[in-house]
Amino acid sequence: MKDLNDKVVVITGATKGLGAALSRGFAHTGAKVAICARGSEELKQIEKEIISSGGEVFSLPVDVKDPEQVQRFVSGTLNKFGKVDALINNASILGKRVPVSDYDYETWCDVIDVNVTGIFLMTKAFLPSMMKQRSGSVVNLSSGVGNKGKPNWGAYSVSKFGVEGFSYMLAEELREYSVRVNIVNPGGLATDMRRAAYPEEDQSTLKKPEDILPVFLYLVSDTSKNMTGSRINAQEFDVPAGL
Repeated sequence: MKDLNDKVVVITGATKGLGAALSRGFAHTGAKVAICARGSEELKQIEKEIISSGGEVFSLPVDVKDPEQVQRFVSGTLNKFGKVDALINNASILGKRVPVSDYDYETWCDVIDVNVTGIFLMTKAFLPSMMKQRSGSVVNLSSGVGNKGKPNWGAYSVSKFGVEGFSYMLAEELREYSVRVNIVNPGGLATDMRRAAYPEEDQSTLKKPEDILPVFLYLVSDTSKNMTGSRINAQEFDVPAGL
């Protein structure tokens, strides 16, 4: 994808599952990637892989719910690359699969802080750069329980409802700046988080994170420049031919 060459793509939660696949995938297209996650050793490994394959990367350990850590990451990204073209808010945690009556306060707060406040902090910090250049793509990750209530999904489900509401609101705020905001529900993927949610499931029946990479390439590419405020089910979405 020629129009991804030299784009700067920021990916949070970049060391596991879908985040790791996105980090490697965008670097492979020629994009410059800025990646963060809480695990520093895993982050170093992804960075090493990208550099050894000829890619450009900036990485920093970040807890997305910590405003100071987020700001250091944003400053480091802009100092290295001078701009940001896309932000993929992928970082999230599952919490507990129990009824609300059994849900503890500390876990509830942690899930909401990471999954909702973290997206707010990261997006707010990168927005001035996108608004100034009057272009950009924000992609927020949701879930099948992000717009339909299901029992025992607790704070995770509530957080994804919040992500979707935030995304729709932000898309309207940013139209005049030509910064687009879209939502992706990745569907069931063979990841550690999915295994924690469904320990009895046979993951060989699921798609791999790499299988839905074209959806994200499309949303970051200029081909989707007129698309904003949309919710995509990644495993059902037909990516335009030629990408």
